Amino acid sequence: MTTRRRAAFFTGEESDARYGTPTTGDERTLLANFLWAQRATLELKCAGLREELDRRSVAPSALSLLGLVRHLTDVERRWFRRDLAGQDAGPLYATPDNPDQDFDGAVAEPGAVEEAWAAWRAEVAFAEEFVAEAADLDIEGQDSWLGAVSLRWVLVHMIEEYARHNGHADLIRERIDGAVGL
Repeated sequence: MTTRRRAAFFTGEESDARYGTPTTGDERTLLANFLWAQRATLELKCAGLREELDRRSVAPSALSLLGLVRHLTDVERRWFRRDLAGQDAGPLYATPDNPDQDFDGAVAEPGAVEEAWAAWRAEVAFAEEFVAEAADLDIEGQDSWLGAVSLRWVLVHMIEEYARHNGHADLIRERIDGAVGL
């Protein structure tokens, strides 16, 4: 008897591009590709859903897939635009009066899902270009909490941030429609 794993590839294909990234190479290439795979996982966990993206599936948590997209948009924006590039780029969703607005305000109203994905993709594109054009991983920016941060540290932190939230996305997606997978 062959035992089947409960969670196989989410796409049903063992040729999933997320697992085709380089396994050797320079540090920038490896970190950028690990981050790319984590970003692709978030997109995959949200694939095929629309109105369900705002479902709070794990009570009493305010987490939703749409909330995760909005939150990670603000995270990308903070580290790459504001802290590393030095732009005057505040959060798109969180506010001083409601720092959890990225999650609390995640409602799949007309246009909101498309707007959230467009904002996320714009921030990811900015970050990818910033990483590709950076002189090296030791360049530094200023963070309001931590002080000086290097691009290397931000890349490692972003991989950590996505991995953590992709675990949340796994649970939320399974609760929505039973879909499981790597």
